[in-house]
Amino acid sequence: MQYRELGHGLKVSALGVGCMPMIKGGNIVYGEDADPDEAIKTIHRAIDLGINFFDTAQIYGPFQNEELVGQAIKGKRDGLIIASKFGFKFDNGNIVGVDGSATNAKTAVEGTLKRLGIDCLDLYYQHRVDPNIPIEETVGAMADLITEGKIKHIGLSEAGPATLRRAAAVAPISALQSEYSLWERDIEDEILPTCRALGIGFVPYSPLGRGFLTGAFRSLDALPDNDWRRQDPRFQGDNFAANLAIVDAVGEIAGKHNASHAQIALAWILAQGQDIVPIPGFKRRVTMEDSAKASDIALDASDLAKLDAAAPRGGTSGPRYGERGMKMVRL
Repeated sequence: MQYRELGHGLKVSALGVGCMPMIKGGNIVYGEDADPDEAIKTIHRAIDLGINFFDTAQIYGPFQNEELVGQAIKGKRDGLIIASKFGFKFDNGNIVGVDGSATNAKTAVEGTLKRLGIDCLDLYYQHRVDPNIPIEETVGAMADLITEGKIKHIGLSEAGPATLRRAAAVAPISALQSEYSLWERDIEDEILPTCRALGIGFVPYSPLGRGFLTGAFRSLDALPDNDWRRQDPRFQGDNFAANLAIVDAVGEIAGKHNASHAQIALAWILAQGQDIVPIPGFKRRVTMEDSAKASDIALDASDLAKLDAAAPRGGTSGPRYGERGMKMVRL
């Protein structure tokens, strides 16, 4: 496994693991229910392959995902980079809004550390920017947690350029996590250049387009009734059909390299810069092992040109979230 450096000396494997799909049931379901035992074996196998970067969040479950990751890393903590996120408020386990207050930043981390069974979190993200709380307050509280030895690095998720600049003026920001893939490239306009100007590493979530780019299905009917993606605008009606052109382009390059669609989609992201570390979501060893090979694939100029032509910025059909979700990103 190759390794890369995010911001401020945070060294991680070139590919991380998004742990969100690993719990059975929960509030965000992709495909069939996960088998928790297989999910834990997937984390163990990833460690064996040299992957050291694992991403979870308070909201996943909620809470159950951090507990599962905690079970998986017990006795294997050394050398791992464990990331989690806070930033929502709950009522009886239900998410009822965002909360970027200093109090929540400091209270939430205590629960996260307990569920993970660790005493210090390597990377702590604000999951969504709270428009009602100055980012200076949020990041200031997170900086206090570094002083207290409870976290090592600060991250933000789905923050816009102005917010990034204000945050970085308070404390070093090591990573920005936002959606980035062949079918979601808008961060290339302002957000990625801002990260690079500030020395902030970039961590793409959904680097496989929520599974769409893997070519695993060509109809919405292939997804279970409770699959979260059934409400994703890009999976709906004419959008689905139009977006298959991107999948076909990925498939053409995959054939040339004797690789899977997932490997090519991830290799494209890895080719966008050494400061970029994608975290595709897994719940089974077979898919994780397949994707882990992406770091060994070198796309040539012709490959990159064909993919750029098939999936230009703004070329994907449909927004990446519904109206409510879009109001919470790039603030």
